[in-house]
Amino acid sequence: AHLRDKNARRMASSGLAIAGTRSTGQDVRSQNVQAALAIANIVKTSLGPVGLDKMLVDQIGDVTITNDGATILKQLEVEHPAGKVLVELSNMQDQEVGDGTTSVVILAAELLKAANELVKKNIHPTTIISGFLLAKKEACKFIKKQMSIRLTDLDDEAIINAAKTSMSSKIIGSESDFFAKIAVGAVKRVKTVDSKGKSKYPVGAISILKAHGKSARDSELVDGFALNCVKVSTQMPRTIENAKIALLDFDLRKAKMAFGVQVLVDDPAKLEAIRKEEGEMTKRKCRLLMKAGANVVLTTGGIDDMASKEFVQNGVMAVRRCKKSDLRKIAKLTGGRLLLTLSDEAEGESVDPSALGTAACVSEEKVGDGELIYIKGCSSTKAQTIVLRGANDYFLDEVDRSLHDAMCIVKRTLESNTLAPGGGAVEAAVSVFLEHFALTLGTRAQLAVGTFAQALLVIPKTLATNGAYDATELVARLRAYHSAAQKKEGKEQFKYTGLDLENGEVRNNVKHGVLEPAMAKIKMIRFATEAAVTILRIDDSIKMSKKEDPKGPQADGY
Repeated sequence: AHLRDKNARRMASSGLAIAGTRSTGQDVRSQNVQAALAIANIVKTSLGPVGLDKMLVDQIGDVTITNDGATILKQLEVEHPAGKVLVELSNMQDQEVGDGTTSVVILAAELLKAANELVKKNIHPTTIISGFLLAKKEACKFIKKQMSIRLTDLDDEAIINAAKTSMSSKIIGSESDFFAKIAVGAVKRVKTVDSKGKSKYPVGAISILKAHGKSARDSELVDGFALNCVKVSTQMPRTIENAKIALLDFDLRKAKMAFGVQVLVDDPAKLEAIRKEEGEMTKRKCRLLMKAGANVVLTTGGIDDMASKEFVQNGVMAVRRCKKSDLRKIAKLTGGRLLLTLSDEAEGESVDPSALGTAACVSEEKVGDGELIYIKGCSSTKAQTIVLRGANDYFLDEVDRSLHDAMCIVKRTLESNTLAPGGGAVEAAVSVFLEHFALTLGTRAQLAVGTFAQALLVIPKTLATNGAYDATELVARLRAYHSAAQKKEGKEQFKYTGLDLENGEVRNNVKHGVLEPAMAKIKMIRFATEAAVTILRIDDSIKMSKKEDPKGPQADGY
């Protein structure tokens, strides 16, 4: 017993006494790679035009059916810290580019797997990291120089083709012609030019409303704004031409005293006058708005029967409980101002006619089971609305996500003005280029760059596997074409060769309109490498065990 105590004391003094578990070296790396691969395998089958969808059910039982990498990973509650890095990576790609969220995760996991094999061969992680970073830099340079095509060198269809490529893997792939035109039309109409003369296309200015019924092809792009609200009274006009729109952020209901304010009445005869004045205050506001010329009133607050009666008698359309964010958009569109109060500097109340927005027509139309209020012919086309139709919520949600991805791609294409061939062409070309480049290096980085080149092929391989084709043969043919394009003179046009996943062939994807923004590819390689390097740097993991609350009932797991 004495010896045992002595040994325990010696161990405590040499090891780090922590309330938790510590794993180091190869164990940590293997765990991290395992976690990354597990996450990549979940989204792997959803890559490409022949990818399949995933059904996710959360704790409450809400169902999400999607093909979008970022959405899938957001729904998974990943516990593993290295796994969380990949989830954040796909979110980052979603924010920066909007599409390519699946491929970025697959590539990062493949780079990790390849790096882990090198570490097992006694190559130091630092060497691998510097090799990967060098490869990333060269790859991005190569895409910019060799694989990018300027928009001006292509026909007008190029942007629509880029949108169709983005949709090809989604549920609306079969209707991509129809939806690509909607996406491109909407993004082009919200164009704004900033002070430096640069064109910007804010996708946030395009709102998407979903309505049950009819089929996907009955979706429409509204040049203007659609509000998911109804007018207060059925006696109000359904359509108003040459609308003057008042946008309010306060109630048009009988005025009540603020909480805590008391009115002490000494003469009971005055009670009725006080009650009357409460109603008159609201009526005065309504009349002031109409005097300024308003014939459409939109408010975030409520409108009671008395105010509604005033509006009906004067033929004004009034809508209550609108979202404040919607009213801000309408203000931008119609050149109006959101009024927080009617008070003016003279301590009275007044409405400046210049604060009213103008539109050619405001109408209430029946869409699906409900009504929407359309504001058309605004003074500027800064906002667009897409009204989606479809059979059920799951379908509409997925179409919404797919359209958002496609619109982001159109925006990136128009802003960066460069496109690159899709269908695994860029990855195969960069892979062949890096293999040649690796042989020019006389240092240990040669192995890391070579491995990076091999890892890039995971994208064309996965595309082919998902299409139920022989991946090894297709990728070999693809590489042969790209090697010829880079080595042999007169074969340069082969550099646009990518996969055709409908027929299991290799073809010129620029000619067949499979295009993606070059910037999306560059960012994908950049983000994936950085994520892989982040995880590869880790060689020690300490997980603290949870502290037990001495007062808490431990058995119940609180």
